[in-house]
Amino acid sequence: MRIIFLIAAVFSILALATITIFLFASGLPFIFGYGPINFLFGAEWHPDSGAYGILSMILGTLYVTALATLIGVSIGLFTAICLYKFTPKKLVGTIRQMVNLLAGIPSVVYGLFGIMIVVPFLRDYISPNNVGYGIMAASIILAIMILPTVISISLDSLRAVPRNFYEGALALGATREQAVFRVVVPSAKSGIFAGVVLAVGRALGETMAVIMVIGNGPEIPNSLFQTVNTMTSNIAFGALEATGDKMSALVATGVVLFVFTLLLNISFNLLKKEKTDKVNRKKKEAADGKVLKT
Repeated sequence: MRIIFLIAAVFSILALATITIFLFASGLPFIFGYGPINFLFGAEWHPDSGAYGILSMILGTLYVTALATLIGVSIGLFTAICLYKFTPKKLVGTIRQMVNLLAGIPSVVYGLFGIMIVVPFLRDYISPNNVGYGIMAASIILAIMILPTVISISLDSLRAVPRNFYEGALALGATREQAVFRVVVPSAKSGIFAGVVLAVGRALGETMAVIMVIGNGPEIPNSLFQTVNTMTSNIAFGALEATGDKMSALVATGVVLFVFTLLLNISFNLLKKEKTDKVNRKKKEAADGKVLKT
């Protein structure tokens, strides 16, 4: 079993190393050959005329990911809290199974749902310019797709908090709502934070559903109801037929997306470490204070 576990670990490391080497070996020469500034901050993407600026795709990716995370995490966290203490126990298992089913639905089905339901609704009732495709439609679909991750991990984190935290808060006179929101949720914030990180990663890398509802227009986004492009959708659209410089540009776009994901994970880990160190310092100061009093 040790050998099997070792092989599995080594395979994962080799797979990541292979992908990383492929991306950087194929994409960096194009980035430096075309010019990093022109590539990252160029507003025009017209491969036929030799224009390979991806600024519009970077902004589209950031807008869609941020809005989807805001919607999905808000709904998912409150759903987890509701299932934790405010839902009859007989219904919790059924509702959780229904939520888990969302994770098994193929992304293309989410895209079809967006085309048939979300886009017409936005176009007819909400959009000021009668355009349903765009950032808002893609964000709503992505928010639904990340709900299972946020709900499951947040609920597990809430249940991992010792029960005496909740009961102690009630014994001190707190209401049920105060005990949950002021005691249990802060105690489970580490696990909830991990769920948010996974949700952001899912939203950042999703492709098929986004392609179907975002409109795929290579323009700088200035409205939530505007057809734009993301880095993933641009790669998926052009990879099958691209050759030469266009293929190199798509691989270079993958390099930028890879770096975005890497920086995101590093930032979250540093933030988590800083919070952990701060809590440990407070605990140490409290312990030192008790020793001095003694």
